[in-house]
Amino acid sequence: MSFGGLAAVRGLNLSIDAGASLGLVGESGSGKSITALAVMRLLDATAKVEGSIRFDGAELLALDAESMRKRRGREIAIVFQEPMTALNPVMPVGEQVAEAVRAHHREYSRRQVREAVLEAMNAVALPDMARRYSDYPHQFSGGQRQRIMIAMAIVNRPRLLIADEPTTALDVTVQKQILELLAGLRERFGLTMLFISHDLAVVSQVADRVAVMRHGIVVEEGSCAGIFREPEHAYTRALLGAVPTMTTDLDKPLAVL
Repeated sequence: MSFGGLAAVRGLNLSIDAGASLGLVGESGSGKSITALAVMRLLDATAKVEGSIRFDGAELLALDAESMRKRRGREIAIVFQEPMTALNPVMPVGEQVAEAVRAHHREYSRRQVREAVLEAMNAVALPDMARRYSDYPHQFSGGQRQRIMIAMAIVNRPRLLIADEPTTALDVTVQKQILELLAGLRERFGLTMLFISHDLAVVSQVADRVAVMRHGIVVEEGSCAGIFREPEHAYTRALLGAVPTMTTDLDKPLAVL
């Protein structure tokens, strides 16, 4: 993957089994988010994506725009990092989720659309949404806005959910709630998940396997337990060393990436 002839991601080779969760981790600028956007075919015209992106037997890079649009949001969905910028501030949240339903279910009546929206809202544990259907994003907390984004992503029951740093802007308590929510939704709906984060501690709570990315290259991949117990690459060890724990010696600096 390159921009203006400059390589951004090189030699990437990842696969996720149905129903499994892969954590893609690395520091900012390592190529994680543009990998997700490449899968969704949301990169702009300056990006050049080579190779193969296969989903359920289909070559996504070979699909025309309309065929990809039919898959995007229905078979493959994404949760973006910052819900306040991803949500439309002047549109009621219920209508924003309803747009995702109408895009793929034009045969639904107004009542069926509303029922699908409220079912998704209930699935992500948003309280009293029948009453708050017409409220605006600014009337919700940060954690609630992220739940709305997740509801929008799962409302059409996709098979692959890409979560692009969905907890970065949240405090630790709400972060834990969102991670538990994603784990519960994965089990309930049989979701396959690509979870992107710069935080290995967060990834350890949701991923079966972990791929560590640096400078556009995957430097290490393995089971979540294996990566944490016996990291092989120096960069992975540095990432783990950069995370403070209850036993961290405060008189010594954290690892430098």
